[in-house]
Amino acid sequence: MKALAIRPRQPRTLHLIEHPTPSVADVEEGRGVLVLVLRVGVDGTDKELHSGDYGEAPPGEDVLIPGHESLGVVVETGPAVPREVSPGQLVVATVRRPGGSIYDQIGLQDLSTDDAYWERGISRLHGFLSEYYVEDHRYLVALPGALNGVGVLLEPMTISEKAVRQAFEIQRRLKVWSPRRALVLGAGTIGLLAALVLRLRGFEVVVAARRAAPYRNSDLVELIGGAYATTEEVSLATLSDHRGPFDLILEATGFSPLAFEAAEVLAKNGVLVLLSVTGGERRAEVSTDAINQGFVLGNKVMVGSVNAAREDFERGVDDLVKAEALYPGWLASLLNVPVHGLESHERLLAELFENREAIKVYVEVAAGKADKGGGG
Repeated sequence: MKALAIRPRQPRTLHLIEHPTPSVADVEEGRGVLVLVLRVGVDGTDKELHSGDYGEAPPGEDVLIPGHESLGVVVETGPAVPREVSPGQLVVATVRRPGGSIYDQIGLQDLSTDDAYWERGISRLHGFLSEYYVEDHRYLVALPGALNGVGVLLEPMTISEKAVRQAFEIQRRLKVWSPRRALVLGAGTIGLLAALVLRLRGFEVVVAARRAAPYRNSDLVELIGGAYATTEEVSLATLSDHRGPFDLILEATGFSPLAFEAAEVLAKNGVLVLLSVTGGERRAEVSTDAINQGFVLGNKVMVGSVNAAREDFERGVDDLVKAEALYPGWLASLLNVPVHGLESHERLLAELFENREAIKVYVEVAAGKADKGGGG
C-alpha cells in the first residue's frame, strides 16, 4: 500500500513509500480491525516532525508514517471484535498507547510519565497517512455516518475536550465551581474548536489572537456567539477589564509569553490550561510577584494538558453531533484546504507551511469513499 513517511529527526524528508498492507492478524487475540483511511488532518505537530524537531520510528525501522488525526471506515474485523465495530462503521483511532508507567497500566496513558511514549504518527508507532491501518478495537471510537464530512476534526477537538474536563475535575475541590466566562488564546484549529466546546457548555467566550478582524477565523468565532479580539490592539488586562474576569483560560498559541500574561488576568478560583507545546529559547519579562501573589491569594490553578483519553473522544463525538445541529456548516468551514491523494505530498507541505488562510489542511486519502461510513 502507499504511505507517506519521514526519517525522524532529519529535516525535510517527507516522501511517498510502498509499505506492507496490514492485516487483522497483526493484532493479538483476534482484536484486530482493518481500517480504510478516508481523511487525515495535519497540524503543527506534523510540521515539526517534517522539520526534524522530534519523532521516533517504530523499533527496528528507520522511517515513521506520520499523521495522527484520522477518519476511516472499517473493512475487516478479527474474531474477538465486538459487533459494534463492524465493516462499514466510521471510526477514529485514539493516539496514545499504553507504556510502562503506573498511569499507563490503569488506562491513563494520556497522563503517562514515560519519557519514551507510544503515540501514533509521532513516537514509536506509525500514524495514519497511509491507505490502510490496523488497530486493536479498544482504541477505535465509532462515529455516526452523519459525521463522515467532519469526523476528521474529532482528534483535534479532543484536546479541548480534555482541557475542559480536567479543569472541572480539578475544581471539584471548590464544591460549587460555576464558571461563566472563558478566554481562548489562539484562533487556529485548536482555538476555534476550543471556543466551540466552551460555547456548547454555555460559556461566554472571547477568542484572542494576533490577526486583526475581520477574517474567516474571527467570523467563525462570532457565528457561534463568541467575541473576537486581537492582541495587537488590546492587552489581555484590558480585555479582562471589559469582558472578564475569566474563570477559565485555554492557551493554544504556541507563544509562551502570552501564557504568563494570561496568568495575570485569571479570575480568583480560575484555571489556566496550557495546550501548546513550545520550543526554542524565547525569553520574556514576567511579573513574577504579581502572578505569585494572585495565584496564592486567589486559589488559582495553572495546568498543562497533552493528548486525550477515550472519554474525551466519546464526548467529542457527542459535541460534533450537537454542533452540526446548532451551527450547521460551521465545522465544514474549518476544513478549508483539501489535498487530494498521498501522491500530492509536495502540495501538502506547501499548504501546511505557506497558506496563511488555512485553518485545517487535510489529505483526502480515499476520496469519494466517505459515504461507506454508515454505522452507529
